[in-house]
Amino acid sequence: MAGRRVLSVAVASGRVSYVFLVKGTLYSWRISRQASKSPAETARMVESWIHQLRPDVVVTETITKHCRKGETTIALIEAVARVATDAPLLDVSVSRPHRYRNKYVEAEALADRFTELRPWVPKPRKSWDSEPRSTTLFEALALALEVIDQRD
Repeated sequence: MAGRRVLSVAVASGRVSYVFLVKGTLYSWRISRQASKSPAETARMVESWIHQLRPDVVVTETITKHCRKGETTIALIEAVARVATDAPLLDVSVSRPHRYRNKYVEAEALADRFTELRPWVPKPRKSWDSEPRSTTLFEALALALEVIDQRD
């Protein structure tokens, strides 16, 4: 699928992010707090991203019974999946890959491959800090690569 236009959407508490790759090259990315306000707002934003970017494939995270995300976040992921299912494109749901020790090591490794994301690499947090917003960018990228790299 490296030759395709791939939009990958990741959701975490208080944010929805996407990465858009064309022929395996990172073309666009975004983090939105507005999109995380409600499932309806998530759906509206994802529809606008699809309309604007015209992907061939939309990648979302598969929700399993072992998912550690909260109910609100799961509802937002399901909203993304519904929009993708209803759109005239290929919608792919994949399990979140965990190839690295943690999110911060993963972000560093992905930024080595996609250097334009280097400024977005989050610094490891203290246990009392909230998770950095940019972690969802790298989560979206990991989901996209799960499709691009594994399905060629």
